[in-house]
Amino acid sequence: MARVSDIGIDLGTSRVLIYMKDRGIQLDQPAVVAVERDSRQILAIGEEAEKMIGRAPGNILVVSPLRTGAIVDFDLASTMLKAFVSQVIGKRFFSRPRAVMAVPSGVNETERRSLISTMFDVGTKRTQLIHRSLAAALGAGLPIDSSYGTLIVDISAGVTDMGVISMNRVLVEDSVKVGGDAFTEAIIRHLRRKHHLLIGMRTADELKIHLGSATPRAEQIYMDVSGRNMISGLPKTMRIYSDDITEALEDPLRQLTESIQSVLEHTPAELASDIFEYGILLTGGGAQLYGLCEAIAEALKVPCSCAEDPDKNVVIGCGRVVENPQELKRYLDDGRKRR
Repeated sequence: MARVSDIGIDLGTSRVLIYMKDRGIQLDQPAVVAVERDSRQILAIGEEAEKMIGRAPGNILVVSPLRTGAIVDFDLASTMLKAFVSQVIGKRFFSRPRAVMAVPSGVNETERRSLISTMFDVGTKRTQLIHRSLAAALGAGLPIDSSYGTLIVDISAGVTDMGVISMNRVLVEDSVKVGGDAFTEAIIRHLRRKHHLLIGMRTADELKIHLGSATPRAEQIYMDVSGRNMISGLPKTMRIYSDDITEALEDPLRQLTESIQSVLEHTPAELASDIFEYGILLTGGGAQLYGLCEAIAEALKVPCSCAEDPDKNVVIGCGRVVENPQELKRYLDDGRKRR
């Protein structure tokens, strides 16, 4: 009989990552689907679909089935998930692998059950869910069975999930629709308002990655970007400095900081004391924003650090459960009930 390799899945808002037992991360693809507008025929998924953003003709929609932590088109999300899982495990008829999956916080109970059913259809024997905060903590190597409190802030593209963990459980949790996409959209709005320059998501993402900073940089850096002048309607190239991007990010960063503060205010006193002593851990792709830890620490007067490889913590956490199912099965949820 063929050897079965179980899998761990991070079904994120912007990317889908899949970990295979004994092999590590086997897939890291954009959560993007290109579909023909009228027939709904799938034309491309993942990287091939992402290349079409901003370039596709009017009869082709290039969409993200998940947005702000929720599934906005379940059929497309299901099709995308099937394609990615099939790419990793192939066709399984007799030796079905098991799966551990972390899903965005905004996915409702009906969708959770439907995702589990989708995974069975694509060839898995059984799929169990894991809380994103627990998966991120496991992936970061935290001792979450300790009685000390730990605050995990997982900043993904569409949503930030926050969870206070102690003794294997998420005791206080919240989410806010602020993440990497909100940072990008804030940059677009700022340049349009201040410089009358219209740019697309791809250009704004480049500005966020190369110039983005939560605090003013000691030394200014810049990029020359091309867009459209909102007044003349003509193409325009402008030099954008890092301080401009820092200014653009002020509003979403304030929302993020206020949400973290709200979680701390609702945390039991002893656990809050632990967090004030040991600090906050940032995970997720958005945690890589330059100066973010320093900005949060300064605003809340709490130590703050960023996990190693923050964008992979959740899938690595799922992988740890896959590698040690008997030891770590207590973290799983079969989808029929939630903590």
